[in-house]
Amino acid sequence: MSGTTGERKRDDHDTGSDGDAEAHPPPKKSLKKDSDEDNFDDIVKTEEDFIFSGRNTAKQQQKYEGVATFLSKYTVGNKFPDAFEHICSMQNWEEELFITKPENWSPSAVYQATRIFVHNFGATKCQHFFRIVLLPRVRKDIYENNHLNIALYRSLQKALQKPSAFCKGILIPLCESRTCTPREECIVGSIIEKKAFPLLYLCITLFKLSGMVYCGTISYFIKVLLEKNYSLPESVLDAVVAHFMRFVDKTRITPVIWHQSLLTFVQR
Repeated sequence: MSGTTGERKRDDHDTGSDGDAEAHPPPKKSLKKDSDEDNFDDIVKTEEDFIFSGRNTAKQQQKYEGVATFLSKYTVGNKFPDAFEHICSMQNWEEELFITKPENWSPSAVYQATRIFVHNFGATKCQHFFRIVLLPRVRKDIYENNHLNIALYRSLQKALQKPSAFCKGILIPLCESRTCTPREECIVGSIIEKKAFPLLYLCITLFKLSGMVYCGTISYFIKVLLEKNYSLPESVLDAVVAHFMRFVDKTRITPVIWHQSLLTFVQR
């Protein structure tokens, strides 16, 4: 009997503990509170990123302005800023480069910048640099002084070491502008006359010039390229012939340079 009574007491004790467990379930974690805390942390993190990115942008802007001032006064012999090469390596390098105000660079700075592009970057990036920076500076200097600064002339010589970029970034845009002056033609043409010009790029350029809307500048550069006296493939010869044949049925008087380029083509 005593054993039975003990078992009943134990059963009653177990039943009571189960009842307490059911009556007082464990507290549930507040999901809403955690969610709010996570959102708050995300907001704080986002705001911090925004603040620090703003600080970096302002600091970067100040740094580029310092580079712009330095390049406007740069002379031969001074150390070129390392920040410039960093700018040129960036994905949005064109936007960052214009912060340094290329139109105000000294001629020596333009030469050093051209040298960095030619030695460190591919033809596509060099082509863009020649077109948006080097060519406008060259034309501006010729227009203002009626001659070209020696440092800018050396920049053109250095640019020709990338013949594909030179043709697409200097020669073709100069012809497409239809505002090239005889002085500009002579200066750029002298670069081609004095330097080696690979046959492949010469053929590509001749083919391109032959199909463009005519202006006297095109005849001048066709003449200069033909005077390199290379043996041209048939496709290029056909393109040059078609260029001259366009004027057979026209009554307009062609300029002297057109006749000179035709004579050079026949002689070569």
